[in-house]
Amino acid sequence: MIKRALITGVTGQDGIYLARFLLSQGYEVFGLRRRTSSFTSRPIHEFIESKDYSGNFHLLYGDVTDSLSIVNAIKVSKPDEFYNVAAQSHVDVSFVNPSDTFDATGHGTLRILEAIRLLGIERDVKFYQASTSELFGKVFETPQNENTPFNPRSPYACAKEAAYSVTKLYREAYGLFAVNGILFNHESPLRGETFVTRKITRAFAQMKHKEDFILKLGNLNSLRDWGHAEDYVKAMWMMLQHHSPDDFVVSTGAQYSVRQFCEMAAKFFDYKIEWFGNGPNEKGIDSKTGRLVVEVDPQYFRPTEVETLLGDCSKIRRVLGWSPTKTFQDLVEEMCLADSKLF
Repeated sequence: MIKRALITGVTGQDGIYLARFLLSQGYEVFGLRRRTSSFTSRPIHEFIESKDYSGNFHLLYGDVTDSLSIVNAIKVSKPDEFYNVAAQSHVDVSFVNPSDTFDATGHGTLRILEAIRLLGIERDVKFYQASTSELFGKVFETPQNENTPFNPRSPYACAKEAAYSVTKLYREAYGLFAVNGILFNHESPLRGETFVTRKITRAFAQMKHKEDFILKLGNLNSLRDWGHAEDYVKAMWMMLQHHSPDDFVVSTGAQYSVRQFCEMAAKFFDYKIEWFGNGPNEKGIDSKTGRLVVEVDPQYFRPTEVETLLGDCSKIRRVLGWSPTKTFQDLVEEMCLADSKLF
C-alpha cells in the first residue's frame, strides 16, 4: 500500500524538500498551509510540479495554532507519518514576538500530539518533531550531542525546548512513535531571504547590479555547523523508518563563522574581502576595487548571542547510516548560483 504523510510547514524550506523527497519514495503527501491574503504556495507548486508525481501531492488549509484544523487535516490525510516542521523559526523575530513564537513553535507541537492522542491513533502514526541546535544555546560542551544539556538563549529556543520535552513525554506516556530531530543549521536556495545565509548570498548577487548596495550584518564571529536542507530531510525520514523511536543530532561536524560564509560567497562573485575595524565598527572592503561591501550594524545584535554550535552526529551515522553528502562549499556555491540567476 502507498504510505501517506502529513507535513506541517510545507511551504517552507524544509517542508518543500521533505515533500519532494517523500514523493520520490512513492508516498502520497498532504501539506498543511496557512490561509493568507498573499499567494504563499507558489514555490512549493513550482518545486513539486517540476517532477510528475501523478497527483500524489495535496495542499490543505490549516494552522498549528488552531486545534480544529489539525484534527481535520489528520482526518482527511489519514497519515502513516506526521512531520511537524512548522514553526516561527526566525530567532531574531522571536525576541520581538515571543508570545506568537511560543504559540506556534511550542504549543503548536502540543496541539498536534494531543490531537493524535484524542483521535486514538497513537499506535497507528509515526511523528517527527523538528528540533534545533539552538536548544544548546550557551553551550556546556563542544561538540554537542544527544546527551549535551540544553541552555537556550532565545524565546525561539525556549519554545523548541518545550516542544522537544512534550514529544518525549508523549512517546513515554502513550507509546507514540515520536522522535526529535535535533538539526543543526541547514540551508539551501529555498531559505527565506531574512535568514543570514540567504541574506548574504542574495546581497552579493545584488551588488553586481546595484553599485550602492551594502550588506549589513550583526555578529560576524558566530560559529555554526552548516549543512544542506536536502540532506537533512532524508535524515528526518530515516528516523521514522527505524524500528524504535529515538532522538538524533543531525549535523556535519564542521564549523564556519558568518565571516567565513561571507568570504566564500564574495569569492563566488569575484570579490575579495579585507576587514577593517572592530566590533560594531567593522567593515569589509573589496580589495580589488576599494568598494565597501559589508558593514556591521548593531541593530542585528541579539540580546543574548549564541556564539558557537558544532554537532556530533556520530549516533545517527552509527545507528541509521546517515551522513551528509554536500560540503559547506557545495552549499554556499549552490545558493550563490541560484541567487545570481535572480538578477
